[in-house]
Amino acid sequence: MFPTERPRRLRRSSAIRSLVRETSLAPSDFVLPLFFNEVLDEARPVSTMPGVSQLPVAAAADQARLARSLGLGGIILFGLPRTKDASGSSAYDPNGPVPRAVAAMKDAVPDLLVITDVCVDEYTDHGHCGILRPGPRGHLEVDNDATLEVLAKTAVVHAAAGADIVAPSDMMDGRVDALRRALDGTGHESTAILSYAVKYASSFYGPFREAADCAPKFGDRAGYQMDPANTREALREARLDEEEGADLLMVKPALPYLDVIAKVRAASPLPLGAYNVSGEYAMIKAASAAGMIDEKRAVLELLTSIRRAGADFILTYHAVDAARWLG
Repeated sequence: MFPTERPRRLRRSSAIRSLVRETSLAPSDFVLPLFFNEVLDEARPVSTMPGVSQLPVAAAADQARLARSLGLGGIILFGLPRTKDASGSSAYDPNGPVPRAVAAMKDAVPDLLVITDVCVDEYTDHGHCGILRPGPRGHLEVDNDATLEVLAKTAVVHAAAGADIVAPSDMMDGRVDALRRALDGTGHESTAILSYAVKYASSFYGPFREAADCAPKFGDRAGYQMDPANTREALREARLDEEEGADLLMVKPALPYLDVIAKVRAASPLPLGAYNVSGEYAMIKAASAAGMIDEKRAVLELLTSIRRAGADFILTYHAVDAARWLG
């Protein structure tokens, strides 16, 4: 029978495809993660993440100007301190790498959106995301409530340096409420909170742990990050953070959890981000280097898939390349 519907009519030229495209990508959709190392004088490439380096704080202003020139939505900062201890006290040092980088970026490009990661794994000598205590059977575990105090202090220091948004990534219970109270109590009520509301205990974080020098010295993070098998728990976590005062939510990682992004998007009216994490980035880079895929097409396809699932913005190490490809 002669077809009465011909969907191919709307695919026959690039102009038509562009006109009817349901999901769009723009540089303003991307947030670029940056790693600032307090002891460096020049960039140090991350071996597992081609194109990514740990940066000296002195490079912050140039990175801000690059982000602005490309039209990126913003940047998110991670810090590698000179010294570490069991409580991660350097996380809230006003002269630490993140506060100094924030100040330099805001001096260079005042209207650039600057987000800071709020966690202590980069600052603890054991690599876990909080203060440790002996558990019921003598093994060490992260003390949820003691960690909240450190996170709150860190958020206040970042806000005082000029951060527009602070982003707790620790997965401690009650951290959004703790940060909101601390920020409001110190005159930073305008500083927004982007909660890593749904952060899974994922195998895709490996390269990041080299970039941020934050691999746990023992055990893993499954006691506080989420089980990859769970989705109802994701909705609960997102709801709790929304109730505690989060301004924006995020799902991490992105590609193995597109279904979760879609479910959180349907459940919450808050702006929603997704983190296209280091392992996802490294796989694309490795496959491209081996001649298995076209890097540009693959990157734009995967970023489109994340937006299509419902993310309003994407934290991605591809941000600079993708912005240039999109023109």
